[in-house]
Amino acid sequence: MATAIPKITLSSSRDIPFNRLALSQSNVRRVKSGLSIEELARDIERRGLLQSLNVRPILDDAGVETGSYEVPAGGRRFRALELLVKQKKLAKTAPVPCVVREAGSAILAEDDSLAENVQRVALHPLDQFRAFRDMLEKGLSEEEIAAAFFVAPAVVKQRLRLMTVSDKLLDIYEQDGMKLEQLMAFSISDDHARQEQVWDIVSQSHNREPYVIRRMLTEKTVRASDRRVRFVGLEAYIAAGGPIMRDLFEADDGGWLQDPAILDRLVTEKLHAAAEDIRAEGWKWVEAALSFPWGHTRHFAEIDGTEMPLTDEETARLEALRAEQETIEAEYAQADEYPDEVDARLGEIEHAILALEERPLAFDPADMARAGVFVSLDSDGTLQVERGFVLPEDMPAEPEEADDVGSTGEYDHAVYDGQDDRIADDGGDVGGEGYSISPDVEPEEEDGIRPLPDRLLTELTAWRTLALRDAFASNPHIALTELLHTLVRDVYWQTPGADCLEAYVREISLPVHSPDMPGSVPAHALRQRNEGWKHDLPEDEDALWRWIDGLDDASRMALLAHCLSFGVNALYERMPAYGAVSQRSVTERLKRADRLASALGLDLVEAGWQPTVENYLGRVTKARILQAVQEARGDEAAERIAHLKKPDMAREAEWLLDGSGWLPEALRTAGLVHQAQVETVTAGEDMEAIAAE
Repeated sequence: MATAIPKITLSSSRDIPFNRLALSQSNVRRVKSGLSIEELARDIERRGLLQSLNVRPILDDAGVETGSYEVPAGGRRFRALELLVKQKKLAKTAPVPCVVREAGSAILAEDDSLAENVQRVALHPLDQFRAFRDMLEKGLSEEEIAAAFFVAPAVVKQRLRLMTVSDKLLDIYEQDGMKLEQLMAFSISDDHARQEQVWDIVSQSHNREPYVIRRMLTEKTVRASDRRVRFVGLEAYIAAGGPIMRDLFEADDGGWLQDPAILDRLVTEKLHAAAEDIRAEGWKWVEAALSFPWGHTRHFAEIDGTEMPLTDEETARLEALRAEQETIEAEYAQADEYPDEVDARLGEIEHAILALEERPLAFDPADMARAGVFVSLDSDGTLQVERGFVLPEDMPAEPEEADDVGSTGEYDHAVYDGQDDRIADDGGDVGGEGYSISPDVEPEEEDGIRPLPDRLLTELTAWRTLALRDAFASNPHIALTELLHTLVRDVYWQTPGADCLEAYVREISLPVHSPDMPGSVPAHALRQRNEGWKHDLPEDEDALWRWIDGLDDASRMALLAHCLSFGVNALYERMPAYGAVSQRSVTERLKRADRLASALGLDLVEAGWQPTVENYLGRVTKARILQAVQEARGDEAAERIAHLKKPDMAREAEWLLDGSGWLPEALRTAGLVHQAQVETVTAGEDMEAIAAE
């Protein structure tokens, strides 16, 4: 005969006047956490008590019920009701729904209190999102929802942002197929097809980090910090109907522009409009482009201009700024450092003074009629205007007895000896302005890793040379040491031609380079430094000696370092077998360039170089791509992309290497250990090998 299963009896529930309730000392919650009593009271006032209190009869000394009850479970609700009574929003005798545990129960009061708190299950984020969505669809605003649940409106916006994620991915998340951080990464885009495509890719990979998902979803967009965006303005792009992709869960620096075509059209229109305004000044020609190759003005002559004088208003403004600057500096002369607001104000003053002191040039209309202007974008998104360049055929005929020095280079103080230093590698013709990129992709190899192609190595070392010049010009002590070293070697050892510093000074051209170099950090610094010295130079060449002689030592050293920097040559070149310069001399030059880079602490990562498909990864073999990823991110990361085809592998590697600090060997400086190498050590690489490098 089957045994009957005993039936449980639930505790009875009834309404008890509030003044008959008291907080039990058996309540296990002692530490305040989460929603405050005040917020809970406001919530009860708005929607009433949603959950009954758990109470027990209070007995007298004889064990008889007194008619009052203690509350071991529900203490925060009791406190909130007590606050409402004090605020006279609730009557003292108001009935409170209670579940009454019988007196003498075998279940301890502490047991009830602990169970109510421990066995509570937090709401799944997806349920919270769906609830917010339903409330939004029923007419509540985001602010009203936030107020109802005592959260910031940003939290509601974040949860509602999950509405942009594909239902397929929401189902995967609901089944614990992905993490919340991954789901939030997908919310950056509202293209469900692309979201699902990206998930199909990353789900087959070991690397499912949110940053990988974000990169894949934004690969065809433009960052709001891009110089083109800063040039036209984000407002203009939005007004033209351009959509913006924002990330509510991570700092996105303004987001991503989803329609590059609209952006490029706006940039072109504004750039051409600026060019037309400049053409109206009376120039023979104006050439506009996003950027020009490095050294594009090398074979042009320049016409002289005169600085426009300050107006009375500008003079008064300049004097006022200098007076304010002196007052602030005198006031804080004894302070160790300036307060933040004072330091910011001094920065504003210095910027305003510099803007007033850097006077625009006025040109002779007759000279302008045969000269032209280059208009482009600087690295910070401002308009870069280079005026006064004359084509060789437009130059007036010079008498035969005229100075036979060749045309000046891009910097008018650096003497160019007329020798053409342009490099043509593997039959590639470098014509016009000396800028071209030949498709010298390294052929696939089965065994080992071959040396880099000559042209790619030249491009990499051109980048390094430019950064080395910037570092060199910023360190007069090293510049003078290198100069003296070169001169002493020339005098006592008579071995010219192998140094990385050609001290007589001839500007070494860099006609072969990657497209990103003209807009780089060192390129911008060199241009700014050069313009500053050009501004300070006397107009009369006869006064140059007296001007230099009158400079203080610091200025003389800085000018020396700047001028010498144009002779820095760290270029790799493939020399013909019987050329004037041997391959051995090039090797010696590179060794001395390495020494100079180490002395300067040259860091190409800080200089802004990073591997891209265009400047490195698309130009080398799969073996080198995998080697780079392995060095930067470890064996596991390299294995994840090893099965991909070359174009896909290069793109994936670009994402993986972004921010890693990895550099090709040709760009590394001895003694500098980047994050890529640190991560390699973490992944199991030999520490001694890294230190030896």
